[in-house]
Amino acid sequence: MSLKLTLAAADKIKELLKEKQSSETTGGLRLGIRGGSCAGFEYTVDIADKPSLFDIVSEEFGASVFCDKKSYLFLNGTVIDYQKNLMSQGFVFSNPNSKGSCGCGKSFDI
Repeated sequence: MSLKLTLAAADKIKELLKEKQSSETTGGLRLGIRGGSCAGFEYTVDIADKPSLFDIVSEEFGASVFCDKKSYLFLNGTVIDYQKNLMSQGFVFSNPNSKGSCGCGKSFDI
């Protein structure tokens, strides 16, 4: 398994790389987790110019996702989508390892 991107998420990553003036060929979305939110863990998302030496790299639709090995233990198999509607916009995660989430959907429990 690996991290999976939808076409919408891949397009948004490429758009963000252009806005940051990063290379689409080496840059990507850095995805991780950190402890401490209302359900236990929360996702961290950033745009990175290149992967770190020990990152797990997943590529789909011409876009890359970088994830540190510790976070990858909890994120392996996650599908990353990008959604935009009247109320909000942002990356949405379907994590098969999650046992629950908080009401806001920004944090999860394992």
